[in-house]
Amino acid sequence: MAIKIYKPTTPGRRNASGIDYSVLTKKEPEKSLLRPLKKSGGRNSSGHITIRHRGGGAKRMYRVVDFKRNKENIPAKVAALEYDPNRTAFIALLHYADGEKRYIIAPEGLKVGDTIMSGSKAEVKLGNWLPLHKIPVGTEVSCIEIRPGKGAQLVRSAGTFAVVKSVDEDKVHLQLASSEIRAFSPQAKAMVGRVSNPDWHNIKLGKAGRKRWMGIRPTVRGVAQHPGSHPHGGGEGRSGIGMPSPKTPWGKKTLGKKTRKTKKYSDKIIVQRRKK
Repeated sequence: MAIKIYKPTTPGRRNASGIDYSVLTKKEPEKSLLRPLKKSGGRNSSGHITIRHRGGGAKRMYRVVDFKRNKENIPAKVAALEYDPNRTAFIALLHYADGEKRYIIAPEGLKVGDTIMSGSKAEVKLGNWLPLHKIPVGTEVSCIEIRPGKGAQLVRSAGTFAVVKSVDEDKVHLQLASSEIRAFSPQAKAMVGRVSNPDWHNIKLGKAGRKRWMGIRPTVRGVAQHPGSHPHGGGEGRSGIGMPSPKTPWGKKTLGKKTRKTKKYSDKIIVQRRKK
């Protein structure tokens, strides 16, 4: 995967770069796997903004991605590699031997024409989806189930992967990208290989307009607002925040304040916290 550097034909292009999409083999998505995607603009069912800085952006259609991969022990041929506007990774279109078509998150190195399979009979091969207890120690995996049968929930972003550290009868230890080690059920499944499009992290947008195309609106500093909108606002001239520590727009302490739930469901599967 390569980064495409744009020629400085305009001020917005001068520092911009993007992904070279020449690796993709299909421009138009599979119509049977498209669904309409409605935007919320960061608003809840009452119409109140609960997530700030959302709105606008290019219109998108949702690609139905198969995260459960429950067509077990049926070989599938990779028909195409495609772009998905709703995620950072690329997706692969599979044609199963029984004629069904499905999308999956494409692993890095997967090519058109490859044959992959999911299920307990699948071998340890790039793109295959199989139980963790059948994957050797040291293997890179992605699209990991937290609970068996629920479908891939972890390690789905572009270029990410986890490493199998140990395999026991009752649990399998995986080291995530954050260096955190978690224990998973041996029956939970994962895909062999790292997620595609690793260079996504290196692109430079170059201009504010590209952020707006993504549906992300500007973020205004608290000190630049009036006191009715933010605790940091108001004052004469370029005043500071005028308080011992920063606050959120709702008056809660920020910068260093821990936001993780004290009793999160996944706490019990964390064997070793991430290194600071």
